[in-house]
Amino acid sequence: MKGNNKLELLGNAPIPKALLSLGIPIMIGMLINALYNLVDAYFVGALGDSQMGAISIIFPLGQVVVGLGLMFGNGAASYLSRLLGSNDKDTANKVASTALYSSVLIGTVIILVATIFLKPLLVMLGATETIMPYALTYGRIYVVSCIFNVFNVTMNNIVSSEGAAKTTMCALLLGAILNIALDPLFIYIFKMGVAGAAIATAISQMISTMVYLVYVFQKRSAFSFSIKQYAPSFQIMAEILKIGIPTLAFQLLTSLSIALINRSANSYGDAVIAGMGAVTRITSMGTLVVFGFLKGFQPIAGFSYGAKKFDRLREAIRTSIVWSTAFCLVVGLLMAIFSTQIISLFTDGNAEMISVGQKSLKASGFSFILFGFHTVYSSLFLALGKGAAGFFLGVCRQGICFIPVILLLPAVWGINGILYAQPIADVLTAVITIFMALHLHKELSIAEKGSTFGKGIVEGK
Repeated sequence: MKGNNKLELLGNAPIPKALLSLGIPIMIGMLINALYNLVDAYFVGALGDSQMGAISIIFPLGQVVVGLGLMFGNGAASYLSRLLGSNDKDTANKVASTALYSSVLIGTVIILVATIFLKPLLVMLGATETIMPYALTYGRIYVVSCIFNVFNVTMNNIVSSEGAAKTTMCALLLGAILNIALDPLFIYIFKMGVAGAAIATAISQMISTMVYLVYVFQKRSAFSFSIKQYAPSFQIMAEILKIGIPTLAFQLLTSLSIALINRSANSYGDAVIAGMGAVTRITSMGTLVVFGFLKGFQPIAGFSYGAKKFDRLREAIRTSIVWSTAFCLVVGLLMAIFSTQIISLFTDGNAEMISVGQKSLKASGFSFILFGFHTVYSSLFLALGKGAAGFFLGVCRQGICFIPVILLLPAVWGINGILYAQPIADVLTAVITIFMALHLHKELSIAEKGSTFGKGIVEGK
């Protein structure tokens, strides 16, 4: 009955109700989950700039591992929503099982390689001599614990595709609250420093994993995750990877963009690396809220498209744009207006770090207003199974637009080229999104006319 209620929410409930019911729990969960990195940064920041710089250096490496979970989880979620919309339960079970087991298996291999080659990886990511000891200490623990994160991210997306948003929120919320409680305990009371922050994160991720395991073993999911259902056929893997690879590419480019910022800031010292690291974590709070909300939008869009409910699809798009943009407007203005006060929370009074971070956060706050619009369409292309377009739009912000800017601008604008690279990329991405959105709506109008025509023939009209 619960499963039927979830499908009813996806296919028939009023759009505002469906978006709120599916999106808000995930949004809250991801917001709280973002506190993993933000809380680590807050407590570690008091230890010194080198320690703060260390977790800034490790951050993109963790994002790469998370990207693996997103590749299989988000790739499967888009396919699963459409399968549920067309009532193909058997294939859905195979897709869910294949995505989960594949992500954990490949994740284990990647984590093992990253652990063995951790030091050269940290050099590539921009670690200075003073940052390196702390980065190694934090990274050895954090990277190994990422296997739980791979599982959690994969399940997050799969569970969201069936409309079980509250389970996702519970898993994320419980883990994040535990992390907030354990960070000061391990860092200061047990005097473990950056190692304590990594251990706190590892324990918290493990608890989130347990929530999902209980959900599966109690058979509350619409999917079965039996090893017997593991079926990495060409068709299933192609459907998963069609959406999953663009998602992974987006995540890899996010990590690359952070690494390029750190390497560009390397010559300016630990304070600049730490300041830009704080900005990354602050803005990620806002981006994850938008991503979380649109985790509710995606299954509705995919289900509506699969069921050929085009009016419902358009309403979902329109409502999501308005709501996400309103959120980005409020948050962006708060980041811009209170940039100095916010950055000051992440340092023990380092004037250089505050100055650098404040300038970057103010500019990022204004450009963040555009983020909701871009992300709605990036999510929409993937939800509709349009992998090529989704891939292109997904890599625009952190790849096509950002990489040329960060590589060229600092050479002519100095440190300002580092501080303002992301805001400039955000504006360019918004322009590209407008043109792609117009083209998509033309395609949907044609598809709707074809569907109506075919229905008329079947009904003898």
